[in-house]
Amino acid sequence: MTMDSLGGSRFLEDPVSRGQEQVVRRICARIAGPLTGRDVHVAELPLGGVEIWLDSPRHLWRLHHRMARELRLAGWHTEPGPDRLLLLGWSPVCLGHRARMLGAALTGRLAHFDRTSFAAVMIATRLRHEGLPAAELPAAVVDRCRDALRWPARLADLDGLERRSSLEPIRLRLAQVAGLESKVSRRCAEHLALASRVARTVAGDAPPVRSRASGPRAGLTERMVCVSVPNRAAAAPAALDPETAR
Repeated sequence: MTMDSLGGSRFLEDPVSRGQEQVVRRICARIAGPLTGRDVHVAELPLGGVEIWLDSPRHLWRLHHRMARELRLAGWHTEPGPDRLLLLGWSPVCLGHRARMLGAALTGRLAHFDRTSFAAVMIATRLRHEGLPAAELPAAVVDRCRDALRWPARLADLDGLERRSSLEPIRLRLAQVAGLESKVSRRCAEHLALASRVARTVAGDAPPVRSRASGPRAGLTERMVCVSVPNRAAAAPAALDPETAR
């Protein structure tokens, strides 16, 4: 079932997208968190779309509205009810919003590799000082940077979803969104690869790296990495030559 791009309040039938229930449950469980996420239930509606409800009544209103916001960002028309959410199909308005947000991510946060370098240095240095083994440092840093970027989780939520519509305007919107998602996915992969290299540098397993897209401005990040790496060996300094020490 798809929201009509002309009427706004009228709905047209569409085949239910394959994998829709699993994707909706995945999104809602991520928003609800590891504890409440186990109480998320999703069921198909007779005329299309799905309904979502929680077993736990705690923070129900807040969770419903957070879930609704994330489902709308995925492109669905969603309405919160008193005890459940109704997901009523693709919305051209919500798909347009998703396209704008993907474009904003490409020109905003994902365009600044220095921020990822800086965050990776700070996270890796803190974890190293907390005693995390060097071998585990890259994976831990990448996980935290992935959470900070947000889009990797949002794109992973949609794995297995077949997005289609009988309406030409919706199909065009879905194609536009798919193209932008591909670009965002590649850019996120570049950011996470950079975070991994920075973490390995801090751990002492690789030479300092230069951010691909940040040019000369990467100097500060590189200096921070170079300062961090020698600190790892500061506990066992080499003997100084008397002549050099003067």
